[in-house]
Amino acid sequence: MIKGARKPWYKKRAFSAMLLLLVNPLQAEWKLPDSFQIHGFASQAFILSTDNNFFGGSKDNGTFDFRELGINASWRILPRLQVAAQGVARWAGENDEGSPRLDYGLVDYAFVSNAKNTWGLRLGRVINPIGFYNDTRDVAFTRPSIFLPQSIYFDRTRDVALSADGGQVYGEQRTSIGDFILQFNIAKPRVGTREERALLSHDFPGQLKGDTSVFGRLLYEKDGGGIRLGFSSFWANFDFDSALSTDSISSGSIEFSPLIFSGQYNGERLSLTSEVALRHFSYSDFGPRIPDTDFTGLSWYFQATYRFTPRWSAVARFDSLCTELGDCNGEDFAAKTGQPAHRRFADDWMVGLRWDVTSSIMVRTEFHHIRGTAWITTEDNPNINDLHEDWNMFSLLVSFRF
Repeated sequence: MIKGARKPWYKKRAFSAMLLLLVNPLQAEWKLPDSFQIHGFASQAFILSTDNNFFGGSKDNGTFDFRELGINASWRILPRLQVAAQGVARWAGENDEGSPRLDYGLVDYAFVSNAKNTWGLRLGRVINPIGFYNDTRDVAFTRPSIFLPQSIYFDRTRDVALSADGGQVYGEQRTSIGDFILQFNIAKPRVGTREERALLSHDFPGQLKGDTSVFGRLLYEKDGGGIRLGFSSFWANFDFDSALSTDSISSGSIEFSPLIFSGQYNGERLSLTSEVALRHFSYSDFGPRIPDTDFTGLSWYFQATYRFTPRWSAVARFDSLCTELGDCNGEDFAAKTGQPAHRRFADDWMVGLRWDVTSSIMVRTEFHHIRGTAWITTEDNPNINDLHEDWNMFSLLVSFRF
């Protein structure tokens, strides 16, 4: 083509059509169905603590090592058939270094759906029905605070608690006295190195696997959620295949079977929430390194949220964890193991403030005063003898969603 000559008309049209397609893809013939939805979120936090590290090197100078990125999609193929999935990358200090994972991916079919009843089945990687907040713990906007109450919703074992591979039967009965919601899962928990360190206190040669487990929850809601009551429980099984030829640690099994009682009041401005959990553990066949043991712990919290305006709210909470009833101060544990007694308990006083800048941007800040180190990870604190029983933590989080 001669320099300075005009482009042929058909090339101009092709270029214009391509530009229009890129700028406004919904005008293309292949536009997505109306029932297809896609959403995402991103969060970045700063954490500063005294004496002990949490989610990275937070001690003294603070850390930006806590961030979350996620995208989810759902498509209602038929009025009673839906598919949904969510992928996440999460950074939380040495305990979680951003490896992408599938939080959930499922097919949902409602056998019955009318004004009074809903009954259905979900298959795939399904959310575990645990307490009030496990269903929505993945998105910062839906959590009551930057960090959930660690006595019940441990962040160090987030993945194994969040979802499992299997199926869920669910139902909802709407009556004149309130709504009853039932969920029942049969699935295998997701287990990795993080969960092995949390459950066995070490990454031993071999592999920890989730075995067939059951999860269940019954919720009661009155006045559109003004009053909420719940009971949830599960029987989670884990098997460890040892790769060691010595008898220091053998192939063994773990059973975890907590009972969780939940209650919540939601007024125009004030919400009050409390949950209590009896957490039963049983370890067997691991050999002398981990003797057979059976114990029950107690976890509970009380939380108050006050909404000053639609965009500003404050939260206060007391959260308490006792790893083993009868030894809540950890003295017997310390005498047997030589580890600090404060590794067996944690009492956390927290106050926080939330600002919804827009419907898509949220800023949160909170302060914790903590006595005990039961939910601190050894990945961020490799020398547990350097841990301090009393410590403070400040955090600031900015979150975006679309």
